[in-house]
Amino acid sequence: MRLTNYSDYALRSLIYLAVRPTPETLANISDIASSYHISKSHLTKIIHQLGQLGYIESVRGKGGGIRLAVAPKDINLGVLIKQIEPDFDLVECFATPAPSEARQPRSAGLPITLIAAEGADSSKPVGCVITPVCQLKSVFFEALTAFVGVLERYTLADIIDNKDELATVLFH
Repeated sequence: MRLTNYSDYALRSLIYLAVRPTPETLANISDIASSYHISKSHLTKIIHQLGQLGYIESVRGKGGGIRLAVAPKDINLGVLIKQIEPDFDLVECFATPAPSEARQPRSAGLPITLIAAEGADSSKPVGCVITPVCQLKSVFFEALTAFVGVLERYTLADIIDNKDELATVLFH
């Protein structure tokens, strides 16, 4: 399992905002991007989504910026990852067969659609030929559910308990 850079940068942004020496003071995207040496334009999209999800408060205008809108203890890592990770398609049989088909939430709230064994043309199988009888997909699904389950045991507060060390590195 590998999370996207999008999820990584979202988590890093929340860490940055949570360990600021004065968390109530507004930060800006440029400072976060500079601290982590990441693209400001990419980070802007991430911050926007975190704001839409209610994790970040944005203040517009002169002297504006961003700050956490939720206490770190109330930001569950598993819930966050399920909200921002675009998919959990570990293997081909987890992939959505066509953009027109809606993704169906599966166990543990994971956005996965197991593809059907056959496509519109029943003479041509969709994806892997063993999908109809494969038991590997259930093993991968169990592993994925366990992965997300571990993340759900932690909050942002749990991963910033070394706040002083993080602040030293980020705000040197």
